[in-house]
Amino acid sequence: MPLIEGVTIEAVAAEGKCLFHWDDMVVFVPWCVPGDVCDVQIRRKKHSFAEGEVVRFVQYSKQRATPFCQHFGVCGGCKWQNLPYEEQLKAKQQQVLDQLTRIGKIEMPPISPIIGSVQTREYRNKLDFGCANKRYITKEEMIADPNPEAHQSLKDQPAIGFHITGAFDKILPIEKCWLMHPLHNEIRNAIRDYALQHGISFFDLRQQKGLLRDIIIRNSNSGEWMVVVQFHYDETGGETEALALMQYVADTFPQITSLMYVDNQKCNDTIGDQQIITFRGTDHIFELMADLRFKVGPKSFYQTNTEQALHLYEVALRLAALTGSETVYDLYTGTGTIANFVARNASRVVGIEYVPEAIADAKENSRLNGIGNTLFFAGDMKDILTDDFIAQHGHPDVIITDPPRAGMHPDVVKTILRAAPTRIVYVSCNPATQARDLHELQQSYRISCVQPVDMFPHTPHVENVVLLEKKPV
Repeated sequence: MPLIEGVTIEAVAAEGKCLFHWDDMVVFVPWCVPGDVCDVQIRRKKHSFAEGEVVRFVQYSKQRATPFCQHFGVCGGCKWQNLPYEEQLKAKQQQVLDQLTRIGKIEMPPISPIIGSVQTREYRNKLDFGCANKRYITKEEMIADPNPEAHQSLKDQPAIGFHITGAFDKILPIEKCWLMHPLHNEIRNAIRDYALQHGISFFDLRQQKGLLRDIIIRNSNSGEWMVVVQFHYDETGGETEALALMQYVADTFPQITSLMYVDNQKCNDTIGDQQIITFRGTDHIFELMADLRFKVGPKSFYQTNTEQALHLYEVALRLAALTGSETVYDLYTGTGTIANFVARNASRVVGIEYVPEAIADAKENSRLNGIGNTLFFAGDMKDILTDDFIAQHGHPDVIITDPPRAGMHPDVVKTILRAAPTRIVYVSCNPATQARDLHELQQSYRISCVQPVDMFPHTPHVENVVLLEKKPV
């Protein structure tokens, strides 16, 4: 593959990459910013595009910011730390425009200026860390010591951190992550040190063995902390060592108000179908939003940027334009955050969510906040939201939908079209799938407002809220 020397990076592209044009094709390159002059090694070449890697920076762009994290360039979590935040917002605004027009091919008004995040560091309330018996070796480490035996020695070191794309069974060890409060680094590193000192085995994903498997850490703006440790017991046991580790965590970090663990024997780390045991404290924490309290359990979905979630929901409420007389359907309601947030402005709210535990939390959140006009149902959206369901529970005047990244199932879109609410507020964490759904909805609706919201600084991800209003018959 060719080495292209002295190219100038032209623009930001999708997935946190940048691009330049060469030999009648577009070349996508990670870890650089527009204006960088660099030598690029082509790694993969297709008919109309190629993928490359910067092997040398000839001149840095004036538009470049200095990354603040020691793991930048290897960990894929914050790909835009080298891009000033103002430029990140411009790129996200453009991303929304490109995807809605290119994929959705929809007519729409000018996009409202993106709402930036109040915090750009320590903004997350949840992180998930994998534990592995083999760590990922960085390119810098390989260059520093080219001895293959040294490489193997490093590979065999256990690690707690993030999975690397293309190396699913290896973990990049994380010493400090800037996305949460510093206490989460202390907790994670203390668990790592204890496990190493006491000979606790780390999980081998290929062999499906090893005791320490995964750590989930959450904190809330009410000052509470939740830690869930995943173990993998084997035929010889492991429970004694696991409980000793849990006791150490409990003794060392009294700030943890919800300390739990699980023995996960599955091939993957998801815990939605697992029995989670409370070791100390409660099985939940509380998040505060406006004058509401939300109960969040270990299986519950809650927006990971708490402060920015308030601004996101304020946008949804404003676009819903509720007068107090409407029946509102909140699809993919999670723990009922949006449903309860808008309930006081509606006649009643019907929330639907796949996870039963989240629906239990949603009902509890209504009770805790003295909200009596909500109804919640658990099940697959396409199976629950039917014409019969709507006939039984009332025609929706307004639908608020906040689906996962995959967007809405085609059957759900068809049901919404038949239900024909006056307004649809579509909240999305993936404008590409949102555009696909909007393309189908536009046969009966016009888009009257598009409002991007940045929930994840230093990443290419963007939240987008779209208001659809029913076209006159």
